[in-house]
Amino acid sequence: MKLFKGLIIIFLFIITGCNDEEEIQMAHQPGELLQAVEANNLEKVQDILKDTSYPINETNEKDESPLLIATHKNYIEIAKALIDAGADVNQQDAIQDSPYLYAGAQGKTEILAYMLENTIPDHQVYNRYGGNALIPAAEKGHFENVKLLLVDGKMDMDHQNNFGYTALIEAVALTDGSKVYQQIVQELLAYNANKELRDNNGMTALDYAKERGYTEMIEQLERK
Repeated sequence: MKLFKGLIIIFLFIITGCNDEEEIQMAHQPGELLQAVEANNLEKVQDILKDTSYPINETNEKDESPLLIATHKNYIEIAKALIDAGADVNQQDAIQDSPYLYAGAQGKTEILAYMLENTIPDHQVYNRYGGNALIPAAEKGHFENVKLLLVDGKMDMDHQNNFGYTALIEAVALTDGSKVYQQIVQELLAYNANKELRDNNGMTALDYAKERGYTEMIEQLERK
């Protein structure tokens, strides 16, 4: 066996010019990228990404990829490095979060902007509620994300999730009606969001605004 291994090393030396057995073997072991991202070690991540054979979409026990972890923690430079290396922004974990969906939903604005500029998100990949990135961005009050997604214009602004909610309905029905949500409603209406769509309860955004007494939103939604 040792003789066979020695012959392999000699052969690789001849074709590669490498005389170090450790250099011939894979430079990094599976799992190292996940660990480097968790540790927020940009230098280590960059070193691993030099190895083009490394599986950059590897996953942990939760099916989270390195890019999803970087997005969770808002490690912007690491996320950018992974995206530049071709990490999959659409790969979903065990609870159906993808880097793209999570960035949109959780206000990771700089990462979301970089994804929109440098990748092609799959808008047919939905979260566990059947929603796209825009719906939770609107519901959670991430106004800058809402604007980015609307300007990008590639997703269905009127997509309805498993509950029949659109971004417009969620911005009213599941919020406190405060200023940021009024801004989100105004932005959605500026892009001609459909005010007539009804959720699974038969309610429109205007119905919810009236039910909750959101005067400003009622005026926005009734305005022609």
